[in-house]
Amino acid sequence: MTAVVFIHGTGVREPGFSALAGRVAAGLTALREGLRIVPYYWGGAHGATLAAAGASLPPAPGATGRGPALAETPHHPDASGTDADVAAWAALYADPYAELALAAAPPAVERPPGHQPPEEQFRARLSALATRVHVEEGDLGEGLARAARELAGHPLLGQAADALTPQELAALAGRALTARVIAEALDADAPLVPAGDVRDAVAERLAVALGAPPRGAERGVRSLLARTAGAAASRAALRRRRALTEAAHPAAGDILRYLTRGAAVRADLRDLVAGLEPPVVLLGHSLGGIIALDTLITEPLPAVRLLVTAGSQGPFLYESGSLPSLEHPAPLPPHVPDWLNLYDPRDLLAYLGGPLFPGRVTDIAVDSRQPFPASHSAYWTNPDVYRHIVERLP
Repeated sequence: MTAVVFIHGTGVREPGFSALAGRVAAGLTALREGLRIVPYYWGGAHGATLAAAGASLPPAPGATGRGPALAETPHHPDASGTDADVAAWAALYADPYAELALAAAPPAVERPPGHQPPEEQFRARLSALATRVHVEEGDLGEGLARAARELAGHPLLGQAADALTPQELAALAGRALTARVIAEALDADAPLVPAGDVRDAVAERLAVALGAPPRGAERGVRSLLARTAGAAASRAALRRRRALTEAAHPAAGDILRYLTRGAAVRADLRDLVAGLEPPVVLLGHSLGGIIALDTLITEPLPAVRLLVTAGSQGPFLYESGSLPSLEHPAPLPPHVPDWLNLYDPRDLLAYLGGPLFPGRVTDIAVDSRQPFPASHSAYWTNPDVYRHIVERLP
């Protein structure tokens, strides 16, 4: 009887693990009878925990408490507008023209014959902006001229110009240009991004150069953007920071804990396998796949005839020199069994093993049709995953 040891990934705890293991068992046994599914729940004994009851958590903005009292500390972000401001900028980094689209949303104004479109003069100002406005090094760096040309040619600029005063349009454009350049820097993983005060000062300088009076032109559309961006959700998240951290911290903490203290996890897995009749298959999701791979590399386990990983970062850790058991370019030891590596093309935490270990790893794409991060958790509801696994079981 083939035994399949299922090894869960980061952040999984009870009662979620039992439900997950049950789903995996049902998916495999539905396609092949007689399998023995053996769950390996390492999260309970070896998973990350907040040992000091959350003493490391900083207070939310405007709060004074620490640790356990944080969740009950009052926080009133609307008094200063800080949270709404942050939420609005977050929306602009995701889409620098979000305000422009909101402004252009009302029905288009019918222009009389011979009327000069109000945006024409504004387009000219945008086209000349890069040579007229000095942006100090360290503010936004390069990219302003490109952003100004892009905004000047935006198809919604005319509708927004009809809906806003010239001053409002200039203020909107200042924020859009600033957000566009910062978003470009974020996409390029730039090591420096301007702080909020610098960002706001740059946005104002650009707005003034485009026709807005200093300060006071920011009204109407911006408040609508803040509401659309989910300021209420942001406020709730800050109020619940302790609860959110406790729910999310295992995902990162499990990885860090394993990379520094993973020997006990691997030892328990070896002991589990030693008590099973061969053939044995190790099936690991995410960090579970790393645990399985490391265990097999570190010490031969003759009973294990197949390694299956899904959404695994093992190949990336190996290539980046971070895999505890094997450093690139050392080859995969001969005693490691056949390796089936399943990855969702939309899962940003899934990597390929075949190019690193030619002839030793079979990479197969399984498309859940889910965006990331949902794609990283959708393997076990994807019938193709079970089909590919069962086809290769000993």
